[in-house]
Amino acid sequence: MPSHCRNALNIVVTTLFAAVVLFTILLAYVTGYQFIHTEQHHLSFGLYGAFLSLHLLLQSLFAFLEHRRMRSPTLPQHLRRSVALCIAAYQEDPDYLRKCLRSVRRISYPGLKVVLVVDGNRPEDSYMNDIFLEVMGGADQAGRMVWKGNYHSDGSGGGGVGGGRRSTVHMEEAARVARLVRGCRYSCIMQEWGGKREVMYTAFKALGDSVDYLQVCDSDTVLDPACTIEMLKILEEDPMVGGVGGDVQILNKYDSWISFLSSVRYWMAFNIERACQSYFGCVQCISGPLGMYRNSLLQRFLEPWYHQTFLGSKCSFGDDRHLTNRVLSFGYKTKFTARSHCQTETPNQYLRWLNQQTRWSKSYFREWLYNALWFHKHSLWMTYESVVTGFFPFFLVATVINLFYRGRLWNILLFLLTVQLVGMVKATYACFLRGSLVMIFMSLYSLLYMSSLLPAKIFALLTINKAGWGTSGRRKIVVNFIGAVPVTVWAMVLFGGVVYTIYCETQEPFSEREKALLIAGTILYACYWLILLVLYLAIVAKRCNKRADQYHLPYPEA
Repeated sequence: MPSHCRNALNIVVTTLFAAVVLFTILLAYVTGYQFIHTEQHHLSFGLYGAFLSLHLLLQSLFAFLEHRRMRSPTLPQHLRRSVALCIAAYQEDPDYLRKCLRSVRRISYPGLKVVLVVDGNRPEDSYMNDIFLEVMGGADQAGRMVWKGNYHSDGSGGGGVGGGRRSTVHMEEAARVARLVRGCRYSCIMQEWGGKREVMYTAFKALGDSVDYLQVCDSDTVLDPACTIEMLKILEEDPMVGGVGGDVQILNKYDSWISFLSSVRYWMAFNIERACQSYFGCVQCISGPLGMYRNSLLQRFLEPWYHQTFLGSKCSFGDDRHLTNRVLSFGYKTKFTARSHCQTETPNQYLRWLNQQTRWSKSYFREWLYNALWFHKHSLWMTYESVVTGFFPFFLVATVINLFYRGRLWNILLFLLTVQLVGMVKATYACFLRGSLVMIFMSLYSLLYMSSLLPAKIFALLTINKAGWGTSGRRKIVVNFIGAVPVTVWAMVLFGGVVYTIYCETQEPFSEREKALLIAGTILYACYWLILLVLYLAIVAKRCNKRADQYHLPYPEA
């Protein structure tokens, strides 16, 4: 069959498959068909619940199979391949940057080239250049340059590259950057502020085709010495793998309760969700703190990646997700390996975390639309999972509003119990897979998702074209209260539902059966929180806010 006919057939099949999956979910949700239920429908198990249960079961199964595949020992090959590590930095905490660079010095890969690009060239940004020289060996071993502009600006303040003599000077400076980056093993470029994508572009463009692979890293990340070799193995084993990501965990997990819950969520996201995607070769986001790309492929889409627009505006967030999508668009596979590790900083304040999640949700919805164009080039699992995860928040919002405004306290209580039950099931499996009891706290994240992340996703969709970093630099934390708006509105909606339900219940007395169920359910729910709270206080709380504890790593720097 000719390639264009096969391609058209794949598009038709994939589109029909996506429609069938979505129609099945809608049918299960709208009909509310129940397999089993009690006499007065106080408890039931229906088609929609069965569908979600099957999804979790399949996801867990494929993640387990992928982890078993990862455990198979492989010998490193082609250590003569050239690799460049590109680090993006913006107003970084000096302590984090220093630890990042020290971990880079300890990476066990011969001839690794390191490029640090600082998003800012003002005097107050120079401390990052000083730390780079301090850690990487001084001016005799590391090259550095303060660029008045960047590849898309001459630094004149006009927001672009001027003509005439200025344009010539700009081209000379760009050529000088490229010579510095290619000629020095360690190089640091300070350039005019332009956002993370501008910083990444500078590193990629300056390196050009001088290396075989490009590794990416954020300046708040501590890398494992073997991370580069482990990712390189995946790329060398299969020439159709265009990018690979590693296991990203939290460096400052004991800073606060939000950073701790993020740490267990990160483990679940990478070792179950992305491990499952990796089984089918379609990881949908190679995370910025730890990823590696085939450079010959990346250079092919560098310009379209940088100039990405959405609804007429230039995209300034979701850089790593779009980079991954570009790899997938060429038909290449993307993989995950748990054998490559790093630990990175996460927001330890609730509002800063909320802003981060909102920004990530914006890029998720935007990239979902782009990703859908390439479903036919990959496994049907990518189509299936994209449909399920893409529409799930909307079904969940509808379910919550329906239950909270149905006028029965038991519906609200049963929903809360179900949320924590699903969280406990997932947490128990994570405990088994990781071999650590600490994953039991993953069940607490369910409430955080329902109360905060869910409204943040809806808000992100409504404000999808608003630009910005979303979170501030770590040297000076700036709190943005806009993230609290959707959470406040959501809380008011739920509170209104509770008030309405209480009013309805007062109009008609409870039956004896319903009283018994409410009492039993309340006791069960209270016991769950009491047990988890005691465990949290005993295991986690005593270590929180002790900054030194966050550096007890399997690969600490001196």
